[in-house]
Amino acid sequence: MFDETKNVNNANVDNTTNGTPQDNMKSESTPLDVVATDPNLGYRVIRRNHKQTIFERGKIEVAMMKAFLAVESGVASSSTRVHETVSNLTDQVVAALTRNTSPGALFHIEDIQDQVELALMRDGHHKVAREYVLYREKHEQERRERAAQEAPAAEDAIQIEHSDGEKRPLDVNRLKHLVSQACAGLNDVSPDLILEEAQRNVFDGMAESDLNAVLVMAARTLIEKECNYSYVTARLLLDHICCTALEHISGQRHEITNEEMAGMYPQYFVNFIRYASERELLDAKIVAGYNLEKLGAALMPERDLNLTYLSLQTLYDRYFIHHEKVRIELPQAFFMRVAMGLAFNESNREERAIEFYRLLSSFDFMSSTPTLFNSATARPQLSSCYLTTVADDLDGIFEAIKENALLSKYSGGLGNDWTQVRSMGAYIKGTNGNSQGVVPFLKVANDTAVAVNQGGKRKGAVCAYLETWHKDVEEFVELRKNTGDDRRRTHDMNTANWVPDLFMERLEEDGDWTLFSPHEVPELHDSFGQEFKQHYLRYEQLAAEGKIKTAKHIKAKDLWRKMLGMLYETGHPWVTFKDACNIRSPQNHNGVVHSSNLCTEITLNTSKDEIAVCNLGSVNLAAHVDENGLMMDKLEKTITTAVRMLDNVIEYNYYAVNKAQNSNLKHRPVGLGLMGFQDALYMLRLPYASDEAVEFADRSMEAVSYFAIKASCELAKERGRYESFDGSLWSKGILPIDSLKLLQESRGGSLDVDMSSKLDWDGLRKEIQAHGMRNSNVLAIAPTATISNICGVSQSIEPMYQNLFVKSNLSGEFTVTNPYLVEDLKKLELWDEVMVNDLKYYDGRINKINRIPADLRDLYATSFEIDPKWLVEAGARRQKWIDQSQSLNLYMSEPSGPKMDTLYRLAWHKGLKTTYYLRTLGATHTEKSTTETGKLNAVEVCPVGPDGMPDPDCEACQ
Repeated sequence: MFDETKNVNNANVDNTTNGTPQDNMKSESTPLDVVATDPNLGYRVIRRNHKQTIFERGKIEVAMMKAFLAVESGVASSSTRVHETVSNLTDQVVAALTRNTSPGALFHIEDIQDQVELALMRDGHHKVAREYVLYREKHEQERRERAAQEAPAAEDAIQIEHSDGEKRPLDVNRLKHLVSQACAGLNDVSPDLILEEAQRNVFDGMAESDLNAVLVMAARTLIEKECNYSYVTARLLLDHICCTALEHISGQRHEITNEEMAGMYPQYFVNFIRYASERELLDAKIVAGYNLEKLGAALMPERDLNLTYLSLQTLYDRYFIHHEKVRIELPQAFFMRVAMGLAFNESNREERAIEFYRLLSSFDFMSSTPTLFNSATARPQLSSCYLTTVADDLDGIFEAIKENALLSKYSGGLGNDWTQVRSMGAYIKGTNGNSQGVVPFLKVANDTAVAVNQGGKRKGAVCAYLETWHKDVEEFVELRKNTGDDRRRTHDMNTANWVPDLFMERLEEDGDWTLFSPHEVPELHDSFGQEFKQHYLRYEQLAAEGKIKTAKHIKAKDLWRKMLGMLYETGHPWVTFKDACNIRSPQNHNGVVHSSNLCTEITLNTSKDEIAVCNLGSVNLAAHVDENGLMMDKLEKTITTAVRMLDNVIEYNYYAVNKAQNSNLKHRPVGLGLMGFQDALYMLRLPYASDEAVEFADRSMEAVSYFAIKASCELAKERGRYESFDGSLWSKGILPIDSLKLLQESRGGSLDVDMSSKLDWDGLRKEIQAHGMRNSNVLAIAPTATISNICGVSQSIEPMYQNLFVKSNLSGEFTVTNPYLVEDLKKLELWDEVMVNDLKYYDGRINKINRIPADLRDLYATSFEIDPKWLVEAGARRQKWIDQSQSLNLYMSEPSGPKMDTLYRLAWHKGLKTTYYLRTLGATHTEKSTTETGKLNAVEVCPVGPDGMPDPDCEACQ
């Protein structure tokens, strides 16, 4: 229980400067009462009496030497080897303590001793470590017995400095109440354990504002042992957020609990909205258009309790409205604020806002990050993705770069098609000179994205696409290399190959491939399928006749080998398939898909007059599954509301560029995706690497597709069809499942995909042909990196990365434990400290932990334990239902050229439109956590993981 005394009556307990694990020692000190390093760094130590002392490195060496003396007697004192060993061990201890801290940090005495133990064990000094552990246990027991006998004196209570400058005794009862309330209703959590952990970090003279941080840190350290501590940590953090927000808005100090806040939420909401509007943080027009009291009364404060620590900290750091660097928005106010923007143009806006709020706050569906950032603000840029085509002249090139800057400023992710720009060495008529090719301009685009980040809220993000026949493609694939001329490298930009089917056919037959400069082969850029093939063959003939000057002939397999080699070495360029994207596009009557977007899930037409825009959101599949499978009625209800919300973005959205506005209003594309696929498999007890999981991917995506297309058709009845509907595949009764047959025909029957279906697609076709579609495109599966954190489920369609790991993102580091695995291990009485340590040792993978039953090892296999062919198989089943594409990462634990070749050819044969990152596993892991480096103005490429490849928590799109 929380210790209210300073133990000043036991001055000898922690006030000496040395100590050894020798049984005959009389001092009550520990071996590391005062520790030290460079005094200029200002590190300090919290002792057991809650006082602070200077952190001195020299004292560690003294204590270490005494520990060796206790075991090796007098030999240690004269041994050069031992002195060197002690010095090296001390270096390890200091490095471990200071690795992720800033000068002036505080360390608790127990944490220092823990590091000493670890250093001794790691270096093989097991006898010394054993004596050290016994010594610590003995004196810890003595301290407890002494504390139980001595009554605390009132004047000895820990003094806390309050905001008014006065020092008052620590209110232990309030802390106990806060922690007990945070633990209420949760299994396997202990308020006493949290308070005991917190006690170690409370010191005399601590600021009152720091007390909550101590409780939060105490609870978060326990998450790896019990998942429910994540909810406890979130609730403790929420106490602080509530008090701070109320104080800032009202100007009065509030000390309330979550329980008390529930009754205050409605009035707080009204005050918050008005306060933020007056300070131009929210759009005054939006605020004035609503009955705020009605909306406040509809809030559901109890839903705050569903937030995990990762979700709440992410919302707090990145999404909540702030004023003067103080977050004044609380979770339910946040969800209602987003709903208010999305419902503003509805005739019954209060009712719709409440409907949208209930969907968002339930985590059944979540809008994408730009929507969450900007809804109801003065600049409501809610769209996620912008796709552009760059023209082959200086005006067009720099206009595209300017458009990139404007779109990035307001949180848009960018995909640029650079294929029209002529190649290096190509003739320039206006100057009678030769072109430097596309690469120098890509360098400018890269640096623009670095300079113009997404409103200061997240890093700028752009992906460049180039078709595989472009003469600069060999240099393009090397853009991300760390060697070579840095002026021809783009270290911050994503890149992707836009691969036509004809190249894959040449590869299959071990044929030749010809590279061209686009200004000499103008039809190739805007053609696809059989038309592209005809043009390409004609241009090859002209090149053979010497009528095309810049053509270059190579072996298709040589270029393919280089593409895959760079993909393995740098993670880029990604492999995406031009013909599958265009032949199956519902809008192939009205233009051409020239590229995908930043995360390879958007496939929309672009031209010199149109910048494609897509508005994203994702269904939480795990929330629509029970032990019997998909809950179809709930899924339909969720998707019907979600599609309406996405469609509402289009009129309400702020457009920084007119080309984007014109395109979006004309075609009205949206992208409904999903997340929590892995959670759903756990709930259904289906291993990811199984035929049953592939079948579930098929059936679940069919249901999402059916209800989304139906919802868009229903909106067309209510609001009218989109402007360019006539002539589209929709208008011809060709739905995504039907367009798969068009691709098969284009490839001469070479397409290996199951085409079965279960739902009433014939009935839906008739409805669409009669009433039309509200949206040209409806479906796209984005990465959901951040919004899945908010909802507390697995990312997108990804397999579980690890069962226990530390996730690093812009909000800090978070312990992530697989709650499904933990629950199963508890039932088998296998969840204990040893299992936690085993999971850490094996990097969150369980295939080598033999005491776990084989069926659980299959069920909880992680991304690098799954044969990547299963990812492609599941992706192919989903792709047949999607009118756009999916962000499909591929994982390979032991990559090789032949394996990569087989995998990417399989992806093409299975009809995938795009692939995303290839993630590989390094031979060694220096740390058991994912890390993210970079400054605010760096570009989002994807955080680097322990494998040296981008982390699964890609922040770029969602």
